[in-house]
Amino acid sequence: MTIETASRTACLLSGKVIFITGASRGIGAAAAHLFSAEGAAAVVLAARNVNALDQLVTTIRTAGGTADAVAMDLSDSDSIRAAVDRVEQVHGRLDGAFNNGGVNQRQIGPLDTTTEDDLDEQFTVNFRAHWTAMNAEAALMRRSGGGAIVNTSSIGSRRAVPPLPAYGAMKRALNSITETAAVTWAPEGIRVNGLMPGGTATEMMDEWEAKTPGVIAASSAASPMGRMAEAREVAEAAAWLLSDRASAVTGAIVPVDCGSGA
Repeated sequence: MTIETASRTACLLSGKVIFITGASRGIGAAAAHLFSAEGAAAVVLAARNVNALDQLVTTIRTAGGTADAVAMDLSDSDSIRAAVDRVEQVHGRLDGAFNNGGVNQRQIGPLDTTTEDDLDEQFTVNFRAHWTAMNAEAALMRRSGGGAIVNTSSIGSRRAVPPLPAYGAMKRALNSITETAAVTWAPEGIRVNGLMPGGTATEMMDEWEAKTPGVIAASSAASPMGRMAEAREVAEAAAWLLSDRASAVTGAIVPVDCGSGA
């Protein structure tokens, strides 16, 4: 038996053009900094908050990286496709995409109190937006021989979530299309994986805490590690999945939850 040892570069994402949604804060912003530091040829950052994106771009460029910002609204399919088109216009190709954007459920509460408006928003932003983005990203990746896509799901996709029933349902649906895309596009050299963060120290978690005091403490207590993940720790997992070092990994939904789902 012959064991092949591939040469390793210092950086996971050397030379890659990476598109990140939900990049203005939290996990997305952490990913923007990390991917650039890991040698990405360029990171293209998409979100509604263009002012926050511009600040990120300035910081990354000051550190010697290449970054661009594009306004994008996850509730608008045309906006999503236009953002991916912008990647092609500026960089000519797309090697990796981190579909991290999402929205929290507006009203915390059980299934029977969740409004249809809340359900519709969850479907539009946390499911349909990823469907639209993945198809646009894959179409661009095919032109250069393939690529990798990572979708941010949630630990709430694998269990009952009474406080967030619509959110959990759409994240579970996202897992399904992630796996389906992985099988469908594997022959074209496109890998598709998902992440399931647990409690993570982000602005979204702070928003949930404001609506349901005590949720951060409960999330930390549920973890064998006794804490929540940091945004950068989730971004580290995304970086590996987007890299060539994960070349045999597709269709995986990877927990990044400090053991709380074990």
